[in-house]
Amino acid sequence: MRRAAHDRNRALRRTHVRIAHVIVAILFACAGATAPAHSAERLKVGSKRFTESYILAEVVVRAAGGDSAAIHKPGLGNTGILHAALIAGSIDIYPEYTGTIAREILEREADLSILELNAALAAQGLAVSQPLGFNNTYALGVRRQLATKLGLHSISDLARYPSLRLGFSHEFLGRNDGWTGLARRYGLEASRPTGLDHGIAYEALAAGRVDVIDVYSTDAKVLRYDVQILADDRHFFPRYDAVLLYRRDVPQRFATQWRGIAALAGRIDEATMLRMNAAAEIDGLSFRDAAALLFEPSARERERRTFFDLLFGPDFARLTAQHLLLVFAPVAASIVLGIPLGIAAFRRRWLAQPIFALAGVMQTIPSLALLAFLVALIGAIGIVPAVIALFLYGLLPIVRNTHTGLAGIDDGLRQAAAALGLSARDRLVRIELPLAAPSILAGIKIAAVINVGTATIAAFVGAGGYGERIASGLALNDSALLLAGAIPAAALALLTQGALELAERYASPWQRTREKARAQFG
Repeated sequence: MRRAAHDRNRALRRTHVRIAHVIVAILFACAGATAPAHSAERLKVGSKRFTESYILAEVVVRAAGGDSAAIHKPGLGNTGILHAALIAGSIDIYPEYTGTIAREILEREADLSILELNAALAAQGLAVSQPLGFNNTYALGVRRQLATKLGLHSISDLARYPSLRLGFSHEFLGRNDGWTGLARRYGLEASRPTGLDHGIAYEALAAGRVDVIDVYSTDAKVLRYDVQILADDRHFFPRYDAVLLYRRDVPQRFATQWRGIAALAGRIDEATMLRMNAAAEIDGLSFRDAAALLFEPSARERERRTFFDLLFGPDFARLTAQHLLLVFAPVAASIVLGIPLGIAAFRRRWLAQPIFALAGVMQTIPSLALLAFLVALIGAIGIVPAVIALFLYGLLPIVRNTHTGLAGIDDGLRQAAAALGLSARDRLVRIELPLAAPSILAGIKIAAVINVGTATIAAFVGAGGYGERIASGLALNDSALLLAGAIPAAALALLTQGALELAERYASPWQRTREKARAQFG
């Protein structure tokens, strides 16, 4: 009996070593695939999650010298996240607007000149460029047919119709220069707007699901959907001249790139920006191709990308490697901590509920909220906050399944092992963990499959993965681009589940012994 137990233990150790080697190999392969291809430091360009910001960031990358000189970290969220990323050095520069800087970042009520903005931003180690050449102000828009029917010409007219359905972007709802201040200025506090992603707002307006939306004056869809802009008759909105907000040391650290970027001053007028936005939102060009129109005006005619072009595009390998890293690195960390916590919860019954409560509360926090909190806490965007969040989400199934597997072992087996003189450690390693392994592997499978889906949210803090396509698809309301991100994520979830089910069934030597016994003795 001892010889058989010794053989099982050796086989168990060999299996664990093989699994560890596979995990380490995957992590190193993913890290290598996601590492920058160029050894020299590249300018890190951020963007918000709407079409114009994506395009302007690509313009900056092109002006800086292309991919060898700069890298675009797309769709990082709202002003607060990008400002924090800039302060922390996670990005070096991003497109912004003077009104947003004055109202949101500096919390000033008055419009500020470029000199005044730079003087105020100096304490934060930031600066703004000269204006790019156009003013993209906020505005409220309604369907022209409804405006004609109700006689809506200005924002003041909305006060006569409190039953109108308002659908505003989440950032507009939370900004000082957005809904809160606008409602006070125009006496619209009785209205209750609904949060609506800007990428689908025009379609919702055209379908009659909302009556009033917030728009930007350079939105290409204003003309496409025949939206009437309501006059800001009480002059609430400031000027939103497009500029570049950057760390003050950028012109010195990236002198070559900065020469090209500085040449963008005054180069983009409103008509040019509208044309680039339309190329992405209406003509179906990528953000990069739309940005190229500034440098190659004759390159307007390009083939619209098909779904398969998007699915197997040049970014497929990079996004896949990033998504694998986002899934397996947190799961590996969850295994390292989750199994000992599950053992502690079983061995020390008084610890069970506190451990379960701590692991379980993480599942109740919305993904975006947790990511935003971690970005603020550690002062960085990208892979680090994403991995921490996914690690926390993966703990509960591993902890609980470890506890469940150990609790399901018959007490008679433990008594027999104790009678043979095995120590508590030997009983755990040789008897209990092998018998609990199917339950533990099931918990690992659940954690991995959860992480595959949740990892798509990580793109909103610049961690990459298939979520990049989903975020871009939302910004453009492009279902093909959305599917090009969602389908690979779903396929990876199915592959992960299948692989771990095979591991659960065949990888464990004790499970193979059980299968052979069943086949031999029925």
